[in-house]
Amino acid sequence: MKILYICTHNRCRSILSEAITNHYAQGKIIAKSAGSQPVGQVHPLSIKYLEEAGVSTEGLTSQSWDEFEDFGADIVVTVCDSAAGESCPVWFGNSLKVHWGLKDPSKLEGSEEEIADAFRATIAEIKNRVEQLAAIHVDINDKSALKAELAKLGAQ
Repeated sequence: MKILYICTHNRCRSILSEAITNHYAQGKIIAKSAGSQPVGQVHPLSIKYLEEAGVSTEGLTSQSWDEFEDFGADIVVTVCDSAAGESCPVWFGNSLKVHWGLKDPSKLEGSEEEIADAFRATIAEIKNRVEQLAAIHVDINDKSALKAELAKLGAQ
């Protein structure tokens, strides 16, 4: 199964989702991430807390969703509210589209420990969803069965 995670700037939540999926799905899922308006740089705390969690950050980059036209994602997951409301490219048409509302830990203002806790909580939430996603046993070509399984995971 192939998943493309989308967030407007592709610097935090979508990056975390890509890295965590590729780490914990153990080859069952191939994940990429992109943004509609990428900033071109991964948030430094995304890298820091992924590494702290033992997740590889190799190859992570902030990039445009235009670069994934040929990726052939089975599922496109928006992870931020602004990306969920955007018009997606026509080539997403064959992909099942779902939304995972994730709070953005990079926008939190607070102490260093509060920010660290926010990143750790987001990483734990994504890991939990990915482990559940990797356990789904349906034909990925059966979009209605796949959508039903995703709905059980809280995807919208």
